[in-house]
Amino acid sequence: MLIVGIDEVGRGCLAGPVVAAACLLPSGYENEQIKDSKKIAFKKREILDETIRYHAIAIGIGVVCNAIIDKINILQATKQAMHLALNNLTTSKNLNIDINNNSKIHYDKIIIDSVKLNNITTPMLSENKADDKYISVSAASIIAKVYRDRLMINLSKLYPEYGFERNFGYGTKIHTEAIKKYGFLPIHRLSFLKKF
Repeated sequence: MLIVGIDEVGRGCLAGPVVAAACLLPSGYENEQIKDSKKIAFKKREILDETIRYHAIAIGIGVVCNAIIDKINILQATKQAMHLALNNLTTSKNLNIDINNNSKIHYDKIIIDSVKLNNITTPMLSENKADDKYISVSAASIIAKVYRDRLMINLSKLYPEYGFERNFGYGTKIHTEAIKKYGFLPIHRLSFLKKF
């Protein structure tokens, strides 16, 4: 059975987008190092990201910006990012498959960490802590985390006072103190910052 795992990162951040990844691994693929991205150190995640991308049949990324999060709320934005990730599934370049033939990537089931998506015809399982239980969801969590972390590190070069290279947009002391001192940025989620 070919299973697409979907997970997101950045739901609780004060700044930046929510990012989801969809990952389709070969049936029976095993790697004991692949687990929930929150349980893996930064450098190890970077290495595993490369490993997953090498072995995956297909990977998709979905990104929803802070302005949309403020407009439709974080849950709906998370679902939108997950739909985008699923729709953006692209066959791995490591496989001998023509990715330009517009053929639909085949999979039998979708497993998502905690969130239920609408308008999905493929059998779907939404389970709490799925990123701890299913390797495809764990892999998706790593792909999404590495992608978003790199994005926030790049943004930290534009906004060095906010410490995004360390806090990745979460509400750490350095981040919240920077908000009080320097104000909101175009990448801040204003709906999350009503107390400031």
